[in-house]
Amino acid sequence: MFSERVITAALRVLNKRYLEQSPTDITRLPGPLSSRQYVLYAHVPFCERLCLYCSFNRFLYREDRAREYFGHLRREMRMVADLGYDFPSLYIGGGTPTVLLDELCATIDLARELFSIEEVSCETSPNHLGPDLVSALAERVQRLSVGVQSFDDTLLRQMDRYEKYGSGTEALARIRSVAGGFHSLNVDMIFNFPSQTEPTLLRDIAMLKKSGANQTTFYPLMASPQTRAELARAIGRIDFTREAHYYHRIAEELSDEFVPTSAWTYSRDVDAMIDEYIVDFGEYVGVGSGALSFLDGRMYGNTFSLAEYARAISAGRMSIAKVGRPYSTTARHRYRFVTDLFGLRLDKERFARDFGVPAERALAAELAFMRAVGGIAHEDGRFVTLTEKGRYLLMVIMRETLATSNDLRDKAREALPLNERMLLLEGEMCESPTTLRAAG
Repeated sequence: MFSERVITAALRVLNKRYLEQSPTDITRLPGPLSSRQYVLYAHVPFCERLCLYCSFNRFLYREDRAREYFGHLRREMRMVADLGYDFPSLYIGGGTPTVLLDELCATIDLARELFSIEEVSCETSPNHLGPDLVSALAERVQRLSVGVQSFDDTLLRQMDRYEKYGSGTEALARIRSVAGGFHSLNVDMIFNFPSQTEPTLLRDIAMLKKSGANQTTFYPLMASPQTRAELARAIGRIDFTREAHYYHRIAEELSDEFVPTSAWTYSRDVDAMIDEYIVDFGEYVGVGSGALSFLDGRMYGNTFSLAEYARAISAGRMSIAKVGRPYSTTARHRYRFVTDLFGLRLDKERFARDFGVPAERALAAELAFMRAVGGIAHEDGRFVTLTEKGRYLLMVIMRETLATSNDLRDKAREALPLNERMLLLEGEMCESPTTLRAAG
């Protein structure tokens, strides 16, 4: 698709500038602005398996390491509260946040004590689903998101998920066992995996519809350049020429039971809570190793090092390792364009109120492009909405933005000291963060 190639080429240039960060020695995030609303993101970087395609900050799980980390995470939350922040929503990602349910519950409970939290979204893996998880989280979590990726056993083996997380049939049974236990039960899926075929994709969709989940998110494979090369060697190259067709088939097959609620999320309830918090909140605070904050047009990145994170929090300072350049006025306008339309509707009145300039003038080129390629379904004095093609193009924008972020994450991981990089290979042979701190 020509329009997809244009967007992809432009973003691979622009995103490097927008997302670039430089080392910093600041010890605190800036405080909140009274006119802004913020969301809190908490990162739990532990997994029982490290998937080849994933670039998020994550380490192999070990209980002592994770318990110490959760304690530091709660202490960092208190630092954020001391700065004067308040949040209506908490998103907990990873990694796999449910590796220790008691620690996760203590963390959610503290967040509700410190802030005006009304809704919590949390990620988990299929093997964690069961009565214990429902009992612990049903009253604490409004949106539970399960990382299934595929119900196809061949793909699960290629992703190195089959042995730990079970077969597709087992995952389906586990999802069905907790369906109805949460206000929103989301199933995360991946499409356009190198070896995925259209029949495999259609079977995944059919099984998803039998799961009892009331929401699903179909992510395109968003590999960084380094990960794309590793995938090509191990499985095959990502074929972007079929991505739009797969996207269309997903939308088509889900349309009898689900409605789009973002460019890649489909819900049985149009008002369902979605995972991409940037749609509803322009700014956010991230706590935890590897978490990002976006405040007043500037990105702040926490250290990827578990040892440095532990040292910083223990010393009473935040673990900010890098900071981005301030976004220009044009960059802020484009950021709003993307986040609003990713959520399927650009609010012109809110744009004019927040920026003091009409969206038609500030976003003239962007809106003209979307009109020219048939991406706009409806436009009036208040809202701009998207066609299916427009939704696909917004998904492409997010895919490329997150791929660039993944590239930066890969580089941050490569810069870790050797003993921490070993935590990515063999969890049991490596020191806990306490030992790492002693080793300096």
